[in-house]
Amino acid sequence: MAPEKESNGLDNYAFALEGRFCDLPDAKHGEVLDTSVEGDSGKLAYCVTDVPPWYLCILLGIQHCLTAFGGIIAIPLILSQGLCLQHDGLTQSQLISTIFFVSGICTLLQVTFGIRLPILQGGTFTLLAPSMAMLSMPEWTCPAWTQNASLVNTSSPEFIEVWQSRMRALQGSIMVGSLFQMFVGFSGLIGLFMRFIGPLTIAPTISLIGLSLFDSAGTSAGYHWGIAAMTTALITLFSQYLRHIPVPLPMYSKDKQLHISRVYIFQILPVLLGITLSWLICYILTIYNVLPADPEQYGYMARTDLKGDIMNQAPWFTFPYPGQWGMPTVSLAGVVGILAGVISSMIESVGDYHACARLSGAPPPPKHAINRGIGIEGLGCLLAGAWGTGNGTTSYSENVGALGITKVGSRMVIVSSGVLMVVMGVFGKVGAVFTTIPSPVIGGMFMVMFGVISAAGVSNLQYADMNSSRNIFVFGFSMFSGLVIPNWILKHQEAIATGVVELDQVLLVLLTTSMFVGGFLGFILDNTIPGSKHERGILAWNKAHEDDSSDTLESGEVYNLPFGITSYWSSSSWLRYIPFCPPGEPRSPNGCGADANGSEPKQPPGHPEPSQIIIGVAL
Repeated sequence: MAPEKESNGLDNYAFALEGRFCDLPDAKHGEVLDTSVEGDSGKLAYCVTDVPPWYLCILLGIQHCLTAFGGIIAIPLILSQGLCLQHDGLTQSQLISTIFFVSGICTLLQVTFGIRLPILQGGTFTLLAPSMAMLSMPEWTCPAWTQNASLVNTSSPEFIEVWQSRMRALQGSIMVGSLFQMFVGFSGLIGLFMRFIGPLTIAPTISLIGLSLFDSAGTSAGYHWGIAAMTTALITLFSQYLRHIPVPLPMYSKDKQLHISRVYIFQILPVLLGITLSWLICYILTIYNVLPADPEQYGYMARTDLKGDIMNQAPWFTFPYPGQWGMPTVSLAGVVGILAGVISSMIESVGDYHACARLSGAPPPPKHAINRGIGIEGLGCLLAGAWGTGNGTTSYSENVGALGITKVGSRMVIVSSGVLMVVMGVFGKVGAVFTTIPSPVIGGMFMVMFGVISAAGVSNLQYADMNSSRNIFVFGFSMFSGLVIPNWILKHQEAIATGVVELDQVLLVLLTTSMFVGGFLGFILDNTIPGSKHERGILAWNKAHEDDSSDTLESGEVYNLPFGITSYWSSSSWLRYIPFCPPGEPRSPNGCGADANGSEPKQPPGHPEPSQIIIGVAL
């Protein structure tokens, strides 16, 4: 069945397929879902259990990797400031390789044994804020000589101990915090958490993640505001102004032979295109010596040859392994701060699960699948801490949105992405390439990325009644306090002196973490100030994230565990009461049991020719 066309004759979404389509589960007759491109948006080329051709899986997997790469590489680059690694590009490349490797492993675990939806795993900004707060404590403040490139000998034992001791402290805190997330997920307590957390708690928490990182964005962009502004303008141009403009590209297929297809390339990869173009311009300006060669002059950091030796020094193959930076250490202050980020990450992931199911043609995730997903994310954070990424893992909202663009909801595509990220982590040259991106280009990307994160948090207020003076007070006071208190504490750290060193450290980390201060105040005020559930937005929030799936054949096919695990467990009646276990084999109307494996996907008949998808992803 050929996809319907708009009146102008263009494909009605980014990529068109000639093949079988799946109806989105929540689409009513005559209802058009809200997507960025008008058209028959209620159709999917491949549903969650379908298996596209292997070459299509690889190409779409590459696209998902590229969609997530901005957030994945941003985290090590920001952490390098707190780890005293600004002038050690080789170690930065090792961190990037490690986070790619671990993200790939966590993605495979999540798709296979976790929520079992096509959702990518990667580094999380919710753990970045408490990590930077921990590294800003007096005992972890970078020595002055590490800020001067001429004084840094990256191979000296003294310098190596400076950054590895900080990394080991982060590792231990993340690993202990991840145990809490595993417990909440596998025990089913996430449902209890969600009862008391509504839009007025989530909005300031998520928004302050982006707002608290303004200094990192300003520092990077300030090295050359012209280059940073150009990067921001290009990303804005591609993602907002040109997203509905198709690009005609030549392509070949068996049916149509050589023909022209129109692909919405700007909508798919705006960040990648913006960074690449700015990077290329910086390279040209460097070749012709338009940018200054004197380190003391403004604009020097925009040159692309500052880390030219990194590509030669980086090994072709690197194999990240647990404990590669030494034995992790644990501090109470770090653990408590990380817990605040872990809770925020769990709440955000539950929303991503429902959105992913909606866009991939799957029924809403049942409780056991959500519990398993949160538990596997905790396991992913444990692995990330053990490998030493300096961060944890979470579900990526950007890739959930990509499902709505490509109309391919198959989880096998995400499996391909996981394998590709593992491969990228093994090739050391890949991480080295990303470290050569000029700082102003990174700063321009940060300005867009952190701004979107802040706005995404505010968007949760759509569920609450913002005509209510109660809600305006709760949100406004929480946001403002989340900015004022951490800023004051950072300037007057000596004000916290309880006489107990450990307690001082805990309070210092918590009170300098904006997302904790704002989220905690929002949580307390929202649950104590009188207000109806409708006014607080709880009813609308629960309706948007309600678990209305039943023990159906369709749900079992998607969410049951693979390799016959569900069949084995269903034979033991007591295992059904474990929160993360499927309740048993549902019965179809003809009396046959569901496919407990949930891993035998349905192959669309006719083997459609996905040529238009291939050409877009190949770019």
